[in-house]
Amino acid sequence: MQKLEVFGSNKLKGTIDISGSKNASLPILAASLLTNKKIFLRNLPKVKDIETMIDLLRSLGSKIKFKNKELVIDNSKQNKKFASYNLMKTMRAGILVLGPLLAKFRVAKVSLPGGCAIGTRPVDIHLNSLSKLGVKYKIFQGYVHACAPRGLIGSKIRFSKISVGATENLIIAASFAKGTTILNNCAIEPEIKDLVDFLVKLGCDITWTAKRSIKIVGVEEVNETTYSIMFDRIEAGTYLIAAAITESNLKIRNLSPSILKTEIDILRKIGARVIVKKNEIQILGNKNIKSTNIKTAPYPGFPTDLQAQIMVLLCKANNRSYIKEDIFENRFMHVSELNRMGAQISINGNKASISGNIKFAPAELMATDLRASVSLILAALSTKGKSVINRIYHLDRGYEDLEKKLKKVGAKIRRVN
Repeated sequence: MQKLEVFGSNKLKGTIDISGSKNASLPILAASLLTNKKIFLRNLPKVKDIETMIDLLRSLGSKIKFKNKELVIDNSKQNKKFASYNLMKTMRAGILVLGPLLAKFRVAKVSLPGGCAIGTRPVDIHLNSLSKLGVKYKIFQGYVHACAPRGLIGSKIRFSKISVGATENLIIAASFAKGTTILNNCAIEPEIKDLVDFLVKLGCDITWTAKRSIKIVGVEEVNETTYSIMFDRIEAGTYLIAAAITESNLKIRNLSPSILKTEIDILRKIGARVIVKKNEIQILGNKNIKSTNIKTAPYPGFPTDLQAQIMVLLCKANNRSYIKEDIFENRFMHVSELNRMGAQISINGNKASISGNIKFAPAELMATDLRASVSLILAALSTKGKSVINRIYHLDRGYEDLEKKLKKVGAKIRRVN
């Protein structure tokens, strides 16, 4: 099994180019099932979750190939409606094929999803909302058996809580429903807006009518289209935090700074110098880090996917900080590993209390999920000595060329078997 060796204490300097967004690519790939026309996707990240989703689409009958840095999807012979557990067990986004399969075939059998063990992530919001479009379903032996005998029919739906995945599934499904669908209390993450932009370019009729409300008029025909995926804001945020932790000077390129306003504001608040340009952010870390309190929240709040990373930075602050995790109930599993490196973090329910003025010590570590993996790397970069991070397959699910990008700016990091 592969592991990472990280040799800390090096200052980082240079430029990191941000890859395409994993979290935007996955729903767009699922939405491609709606059409039998060819789709050309650009700026897809080369990460394991994307490979898994492509394998899932191929298992459903999609013909997919890479040509001149574009992913070409041909669904002209796509006719299968069964998404197996074998392809869903490592990736929660697989549930997003349910909506388009029901829109296209009126029937689907889809495994309940897997992914990181950071919470229950129930699909009940997906299923309850789809039922309002005319879907009947039952869960049997780990699979969702669903059908829409009369096809999907537009409806007015208010999500019981803000859910990124349910919002994506319903936007995709309603795009081919009969009549008009109104979705209220929607998630508004930039990745959802990227999905909407893709579907509109495809020929769907979707309009934002308020901050968290969407109007969708179902269509029957769509266009062949080419689309470029947005940048990965979680990858960008991770490298911004890496610069702050290691007191480094980094330029992060190929992004839209306005999307990262919350993260930039917090980094400035705790002492980093951040210079914003059109498609670039330069960050200069400061050894005098100020403590703060953070609560994770749906966009435009602070993202749960950066909670583990910012926690590492707050261990180096001048006083005690607090993080309240309001998205996933098991997202503090990195804490025990950080404490083994010398952190002093205590957990009470969904709140973490983080002592400041910590100097991390190198250690052998175990990654528990995707974002926890990278938080351990960030902590290791600030130590004096060698740390070893095991179970890095989590890391490969969501970060493209992480070692290569860090080496380019001066980190000493290598992958070993």
